[in-house]
Amino acid sequence: MSVTAPEGFIASGLHAGIKRVKPDMALLATEDHRPVTCAAVFTQNKFKAPPVQLDQAVLAANGGRASAVVVNSGNANAGTGQAGYRDAQAMQIAAANALNASTDHVLVCSTGIIGTPLPMDVILPAVPKLASALSVEGGADAARGILTTDHVAKEVVVRGDGWTIGGMAKGCGMIAPNMATMLAFLTTDADVPRETLQAMLAAATNTTFNTLNVDGATSTNDTAMLFASGRKGAPGDLDGFGRAVEEACRQLTLKMAHDAEGMTRLAHLHVTGAASDAEARIAAKNIAENNLVKCSWYGADPYWGRLLAAAGSAGVAMDVEKSAVLYGGIKVAEGGIGIAHDAQALTEHMLGTEFQIEVQLGCGSGEARMIGIDLGPGYIKENSVTS
Repeated sequence: MSVTAPEGFIASGLHAGIKRVKPDMALLATEDHRPVTCAAVFTQNKFKAPPVQLDQAVLAANGGRASAVVVNSGNANAGTGQAGYRDAQAMQIAAANALNASTDHVLVCSTGIIGTPLPMDVILPAVPKLASALSVEGGADAARGILTTDHVAKEVVVRGDGWTIGGMAKGCGMIAPNMATMLAFLTTDADVPRETLQAMLAAATNTTFNTLNVDGATSTNDTAMLFASGRKGAPGDLDGFGRAVEEACRQLTLKMAHDAEGMTRLAHLHVTGAASDAEARIAAKNIAENNLVKCSWYGADPYWGRLLAAAGSAGVAMDVEKSAVLYGGIKVAEGGIGIAHDAQALTEHMLGTEFQIEVQLGCGSGEARMIGIDLGPGYIKENSVTS
């Protein structure tokens, strides 16, 4: 039990027929089907899918409250125009009717291939089945129902002083630091004002979901939601609750990173010494998305020259004479040239499935962190077909 660990939430998941065999739909709802506080962040891609447009409109109209979210996987309902928006509305209405709830508080999410109409003939009949299967024990089924090319479900529970945060997410490809091809649903039984909850989710997203860069591609459907039932009252330590939200998002981020398409190695990249945090972020993104860098990670090769070349082409300030590169704390380059180092220790660090990299730009105190993934044949195989 994860997303249903906090009091006041039930969920379900099943195979409707969008995909050949695997579960492809999920429903998360409040236990009494009444709306609760809901914070949400969405993709920054201007080519937004109809479900994203619908959810933004719903939450803007009702002041940030929701009683349920119905989800389908295997089809993103993106690039489908007004017909796609009507299909999203039909999913919303079907879920509201099945729950005897108001459509004004029901949200919709979709994930999968772009440009193909939803198979409504299998989706709509599945919604009442989802509603009848709702239970506290249904969190695991829901976590499986939202997956696309993921290999494993991604769930998390963080417990605080009298309150709990639960969550589930999907995502392993088309992931860049504007969220990912990811859906994340978090719940809590704490009572937190909507404005505060929204600020916490936005901040947590920025330091967790937005630091993961698998392939530099920002999806059309990226969504993260946080529902608060308020069953356990206000947290005594609001800052501590905010840190717990961030921790839940961080754990889900790392689960997505380890399940990334074709992933064999994961780089924890830290860019320091930038003119500003914003410039550090630009440099980190340029490094993490560089295919030559990613290939060297696949080969466990500490090719520091590729890192500096990627940073140097990012269009940000860089003082080569004051620059440096470190792998696992081992400095391998300084002032733009290689230096003597412990080669054995470096090799041992690079052969792990996770390694640390620091790139110092030598221009100030700005810094940024990012999680990068290697590039190998597994990723190409996964993305060479559309279904």
